[in-house]
Amino acid sequence: MQQDDADEMREAVGELLEVILQRNAVTPDDVISVLFTNTPDLHCAFPAKAAREVGFTDVPLMCAQEIDVDGALERVVRVMLHVDIDRPRSEIVHVYLRGAEVLRPDTQS
Repeated sequence: MQQDDADEMREAVGELLEVILQRNAVTPDDVISVLFTNTPDLHCAFPAKAAREVGFTDVPLMCAQEIDVDGALERVVRVMLHVDIDRPRSEIVHVYLRGAEVLRPDTQS
């Protein structure tokens, strides 16, 4: 995220969820629950609230704060989807957007 802003939070979380679902051929009906974390510099809104606003209305959602580590990438929202699918873990596509790609360069093609 570029700034600590509720509109950007909603947009970024919506984009992240949409891309995760699309790249993994998963539907919201496959999602069992979602865990969001964000860096301590984001105070504008709960990522789960943003998820509700983009359609995750009947899925359990939880938010937590990342550990405040010196030098860590700022303004990052992470998401862990727990899904019911019949594929090996090796086929799951992990998604990094908006500058977070630097966190896992080994997963970028």
